[in-house]
Amino acid sequence: MSRETWATRFGVILAVAGSAIGLGNFLRFPGQAVLHGGGAFMIAYLTAFLFLGLPIAWAEWTLGRYSGIRGYNSAAGIFRCVTKNRSMAYAGSLVVTLTTVISAFYIFVESWCLAYALRYLFGWMPDSNFDSVFKESAGLQGNGALFQSGFWNFNIFCLLFCLAFNYLLIYRGIVKGIEWFCSFALPCLLICALVMMFRVLTLGNPTGIEGQDLLNGLGFVWNPSQPDKTFLESLSDPETWLAAAGQVFFSLSLGFGVILTYASFARHDDDIALSSLTAAAANGFCEAVIAAMMIIPAAYMFLGPAFFTQENLGSAFTIGFQALPDVFAQMPMGQFFGFLFFFLLFLAAVTSSISTIQPAVTLLEEGLGLGRKASLTVAGTMITFGCFFTAYFTDNLLALATMDFWVCNIFVFLMAGVVIIIFGWVFGTKKGLAELNAGSQLRIPAWFGFVMKYISPLYLLIVFAAWAWLYLSERLVQIAGNSVVQMSLGFILFTALFNLFVTSQALIRWERKEKQQNNDQDGIFFSG
Repeated sequence: MSRETWATRFGVILAVAGSAIGLGNFLRFPGQAVLHGGGAFMIAYLTAFLFLGLPIAWAEWTLGRYSGIRGYNSAAGIFRCVTKNRSMAYAGSLVVTLTTVISAFYIFVESWCLAYALRYLFGWMPDSNFDSVFKESAGLQGNGALFQSGFWNFNIFCLLFCLAFNYLLIYRGIVKGIEWFCSFALPCLLICALVMMFRVLTLGNPTGIEGQDLLNGLGFVWNPSQPDKTFLESLSDPETWLAAAGQVFFSLSLGFGVILTYASFARHDDDIALSSLTAAAANGFCEAVIAAMMIIPAAYMFLGPAFFTQENLGSAFTIGFQALPDVFAQMPMGQFFGFLFFFLLFLAAVTSSISTIQPAVTLLEEGLGLGRKASLTVAGTMITFGCFFTAYFTDNLLALATMDFWVCNIFVFLMAGVVIIIFGWVFGTKKGLAELNAGSQLRIPAWFGFVMKYISPLYLLIVFAAWAWLYLSERLVQIAGNSVVQMSLGFILFTALFNLFVTSQALIRWERKEKQQNNDQDGIFFSG
C-alpha cells in the first residue's frame, strides 16, 4: 500500500493553517489583547510566538515528517519511531486523546456558528434580546434543554450536520477531503474576513456619540496602555505573559498532535521550515491584524467602552454570540454582515475540527490495520458520544468548560513539553535542524538549536508553573463537589484508556511487522 501524501505544498500549508485558524483567532484573541493591556499584550504575544510558538511548531513538523517517511503517521508511532523507545508510544496515544476530546466540544460550538449563520441568512434572527438566542443555541436553560422539544429540532440538526460534514471530509482522505476543503475554505474565509474588516474600518462614527469612533476603537486594542493600567504595569503583570503564551498555544494548535500528524504526510523533499513559518504567519495575520481590527473596534463603536468589562472580555462566547449580534442589529446591512461573520466562523471552525478528528482515525488505521471506513466509525462513535454528552450537560456550559480547561490548559502544555524535549534532548538539535532544513529554501540557523533545546523548554516550564500556581488549586477543589465535572473527566479518562489499549495492540502489530522484515532481510543475505 503506497504512502498517502499531500498533493501540493500549498495544500499542506492551507491544511495546517486551517487547523490553527479557528474560533480562537476571531473570538478569543481580541478580548485577550484588550483585557491584558493592548500593546503590552502584543509584546508578550510576539515574544511567546518567537521563543515558544515557532520552535515547537518546527519541532512537530520535523518529528512528523521524519517518522512519516519511515511509515508512522500517528502520534504514538511517531514518538516510538523518534525515541526508539516502545513506552513512548503510550505518551503519543495521550496526544490522540487530546484531539478526540477537543472534537467532542469544539464541534458543538461549531454548530452554534452554523445556527447563527442560518438565522441571519433566512431572516430568523430577532431585532433584540440576543441573549435568549444564545441561551437557546447553547441550551443554557439547563441540562437537557436542547432535547426538551424532541430530538429533531433546529439546534440538534445543526449539530448533526456538523458531525456528518466533518466525517465526510475525513472519510474522503487527506487529499480529497482535508486538502480539498481547506484549499477553498481558507481563501473564502480570508475574503470574508477582509470584507468584514473593510466594512468596520469605513464606519467612522456610526452612533454619533462623541468618543465612540473608529480611531478610539482601534486605540482600545493597540494603545500601549489602558485606562486602569500603565504600560509598565501591564507588561510586568504575570497574567499578561501567561495569557499571551496560552493564546499562542491555542491559536497555533501546539501540543495537540495535529501538526505531528499532518507533517507525517509530507514528502521527504517538502520545504517544511518555510511551510511551517507560512502557516504560523497566516494564523498570526488573521488574529493580530484582521480580528483585532474587526471585532473590538466594531463593539466599541456600537456598544461603547462600558461594554469592555472583565466578565465580557473573559468570555469569547459573550463577545461573539451575544454582543456582536447587537452590533449587527445597529449596523447598515447588518443582516448580511451578520451572516458573513458567522459563516466565516463556521468555515474557520470546520478547518480546525477536521484536524482534531484525523489523529484518532490515523491511529486506528495504522495501529490496528483498519480501513478508513472502520476507523472513522470507531473514532466517530466516541466523538459523537462526547458531542451529545457536552450538548446535554449545558447548565453553565460546565461539561464543555471542564473538558476545555483540562485538555487545553493542562495536557496540551505537558504534550508540547514532551515534544520539544524529545526534539532537543532525544532526537538532538543537530540532527533535528538537519532534518528541518532538508529540502528547505529557508535555512534555520544553527544557533536556533540553542533556543529549541534550552530556552523553549525553560519558557514552557515557567509559564506552566506560573499558571498552575495561580489557577490549579481552585480547579482541583471543583472536582470533588460536582458530578458533571466528574463525568466530564471520566469521559477524558475513558478516551485515554481506549487509546492506550489501541496503542498496546499497535505495538504488537508493529513489532511483528518489523521482525518479519528483519527475517526477510536475513533470508536475502544468506541466499545471496
